[in-house]
Amino acid sequence: MTIFSSHRRKEIYQNLTEKQLDILVIGGGITGAGISLDAASRGLRTGTIEMNDFAAGTSSRSTKLVHGGLRYLKQFEVKMVAEVGKERAIVYENGPHVTTPEWMMLPFHKGGNFGPLTTNIGLRVYDYLAGVKVDEHRKMFSPEVALEREPLIKKEGLKGAGYYVEYKTDDARLTIEVMKKAVQCGAHVINYAKAVEFLYNDRKKIIGAVVEDQLTGEKMKVFAKKVINAGGPWVDDLREIDGSKKGKTLHLTKGVHLVFSQKQFPLQQAIYFDAPDGRMIFAIPRNNKTYVGTTDTTFEGNIEHPTMTEEDRDYLLNAINYMFPTTSMKVEDVESSWAGIRPLIAEEGKDPNEISRKDEVFISDSGLLSMAGGKLTGYRKMAEHVVDKVVDQLKAEENILYSKSETEHLPISGGEVGGADKFKEFKKLKVAEAVGVGFSEEAAELLVQRYGSNTDVLLSYFESKKEVAKKANIDPFVFAELIYGMEQELVCKPVDFFIRRTGALYFEIGWVHDHKDAVTDYMADSFKWSDEQKRAYTAELDKLLHEAVIPEQ
Repeated sequence: MTIFSSHRRKEIYQNLTEKQLDILVIGGGITGAGISLDAASRGLRTGTIEMNDFAAGTSSRSTKLVHGGLRYLKQFEVKMVAEVGKERAIVYENGPHVTTPEWMMLPFHKGGNFGPLTTNIGLRVYDYLAGVKVDEHRKMFSPEVALEREPLIKKEGLKGAGYYVEYKTDDARLTIEVMKKAVQCGAHVINYAKAVEFLYNDRKKIIGAVVEDQLTGEKMKVFAKKVINAGGPWVDDLREIDGSKKGKTLHLTKGVHLVFSQKQFPLQQAIYFDAPDGRMIFAIPRNNKTYVGTTDTTFEGNIEHPTMTEEDRDYLLNAINYMFPTTSMKVEDVESSWAGIRPLIAEEGKDPNEISRKDEVFISDSGLLSMAGGKLTGYRKMAEHVVDKVVDQLKAEENILYSKSETEHLPISGGEVGGADKFKEFKKLKVAEAVGVGFSEEAAELLVQRYGSNTDVLLSYFESKKEVAKKANIDPFVFAELIYGMEQELVCKPVDFFIRRTGALYFEIGWVHDHKDAVTDYMADSFKWSDEQKRAYTAELDKLLHEAVIPEQ
């Protein structure tokens, strides 16, 4: 039975605890979501727990690009470029509503990292290795054409530009859509459920975990034949609980992004550019905003709560004013920001920017499988790799056979539109339907791009819940998304809705201020929160709103 409603959390817990699972996945980021989908789609009895909200860590705080792996070419990681290029195409095909081609311009200046000859050769090799479609093959621009494409870039010393395709995404929405598909395939998935202790048999082999509901404090035991640690930045914490944190460990780095209004930073074209210190940074237009990032510094603070510092902010502002000198961006121009943690596998003697994003599976003496490293683009292949290991173990131990991975050609939730080539026509049709029932053209575009083939469900909520929305004093468009989130995306708190399901705290912070009180009031009534709970959840959102603009001192 498919259950992903916050009103039915008890049933999800019952499904997790009433019978031994084949696999218990710990972690609800993109890695855990990918593993859950791969396992459930093969017929494995799968359970997944996440101690915060889905994608609350790294998976909602990336540069929001499904990279093709160009940076790995510079490090001569040829095999990785080829694999990442192939995986990017699969991610796009299976979820075209959350992944969109984005032409990226790479300007080169005198004394910079890239020059016309090396860029031309590099992008040509990249096209070949990454299997780039013919109509997305790289182009080379003269300085004049480069300035025509983006008049804001620095004119002094400009020698031209390369032009190639990246794929932009909504990382949190991608994660939630993969997880929803896993649930549709039979996985039992719950957020705000923390593994606080592991369970072992008399041979000291792992057989499950003690799980604590972070909303109620209730503890329960979840038993599984295999346990997969997909905790992202928390992978080593879980290995420590298992007593198996030895050998290779994680090296955590922090990346910060800043968001600006297009009025203040009217970028026309996505740019990948050299910062003054030689690092490479992205500046990307998104709807009516421009966002810029990322930094890359070693992180040793609170993993659960990374924040922007003045140093991070000033570094990015300096980089912007270096490459886009006429913008004269100032502190007060920053509308919002986010900070995320990258869990890399430590490599002695290397700077954070040079550490490989390769993934590895560590298997402890107890049998705990830990998925470490990796990147957003490769989530599906990483999942296939680790579930293959589990299937091999189950075959050897119990002579149980499972099918091979089916996710290469499996659309994620919202992606059931007949493939990437058909999404444009699908979108046109659904936008017209949404406009027909009262959405503005802009709101309709955002709706279809966010929910894909699930748009019909949103439209039905919009039409059937207008009176309830009016009574709750919530805009009916907002209310449709809120009800969908609570009923079908396990939204439990205001932060889940305003950050992970809509991305609004990052890209429409004014919208959050406009709607947060009415949304919180409705959720409090619907979930029967105590006054204390309501105060806590309100304060949680208010704190994040503050930190998005005001840096850590």
